[in-house]
Amino acid sequence: MKGSEAAKASDYANYFSSYAFIYHQKQMLSDGARMRAYRDAILGNPECFAGKVVLDVGAGSGILSMWAAQAGAKRVIACEFTKMADHAEALVAANGLQDVVEVRRSAAETLDLKKGDVDVIVSEWMGYFLLRESMLDSVIYARDHYLKDGGALFPNRAALFWAPASLHGARPRGRRPASRDADAMADWDAFQDATRADFGVDVSVLRAPYVAEQDDYYLRPAARHGAAGPGDPRRASARASSVDSRGIEDAPFRFPVPLDRCAAFAGWFDTYFEGSPSCPAKNPVTLSTSPADGYTHWGQQVFFVPPAKVEAAVADAGGHPRGPSSTVGTISLRRQKEAVRLYNIAVKLEVVPDDPTTLDLDWELS
Repeated sequence: MKGSEAAKASDYANYFSSYAFIYHQKQMLSDGARMRAYRDAILGNPECFAGKVVLDVGAGSGILSMWAAQAGAKRVIACEFTKMADHAEALVAANGLQDVVEVRRSAAETLDLKKGDVDVIVSEWMGYFLLRESMLDSVIYARDHYLKDGGALFPNRAALFWAPASLHGARPRGRRPASRDADAMADWDAFQDATRADFGVDVSVLRAPYVAEQDDYYLRPAARHGAAGPGDPRRASARASSVDSRGIEDAPFRFPVPLDRCAAFAGWFDTYFEGSPSCPAKNPVTLSTSPADGYTHWGQQVFFVPPAKVEAAVADAGGHPRGPSSTVGTISLRRQKEAVRLYNIAVKLEVVPDDPTTLDLDWELS
């Protein structure tokens, strides 16, 4: 919530306003894995909350604040920037917790709190592929400015996972899931022929940029999937031990999966509720969005590999069956300058065939 008033208004319109609607909160409240993890982490570890001052960053409907109160907190500050704060206040009162839970309609960054005023911070800040939405910024601000030394964060740790996915049938090509050349480009060619015949205009010079445009619009953006990955994805994942809101630079990965079987990469996250060194959770909890662990509203983010580049790389590496037997490269997450709650994903594949030749494959995703 920094910057000019115009920037703040734009941020509210593009991001916060959606969380003001009950239907959006209902989606999250209906996510059983999410609800069970936070409930068990808070109510299952009352020693971390009893007699404490708790700050709920981005409280939404106030469910985490109410659980903190039920766990024995002496005071809970439910910080919610949108008009959902009015609904949270009503829910708190309806559940008889208004003497403990104080709902404040405010950005976390503008609370009238000082360092040491808060013993515990709870927040459900995670977005798609963990970092999307940049809610982590507000949690970090609250930690650095309000949380006492040795205080606890719930969750206190997160990990990103990255795995190859065998989703050739789901890979979008053009406007339909069938072959781009057979469908979308056949449609273009018919349009091109009709334009020449009916209007005397040759538009063939636009064919190549049209192909690139289709790739940009249908292939590059991430897609949400409920499950992805060959076999057990936990055995073919790269884990980032720590990330911050700025993103990740050139994290390496290597998978024993032939490149031509890698139609896409899938990304997901786990978060961990472990308490703090001064008050470790007796019953630590993990919230996993892995495809092996069932449904969450986050799902997995799937990033499709450009098929033409893979086919060319496999051919250059000697073709079948001498194509690359492993998938090797780096991944970077970079915050967009024009939309700071969104990230671009940059993947560099190092195509290493059986012979010493090394080919590079680069593409940007969002």
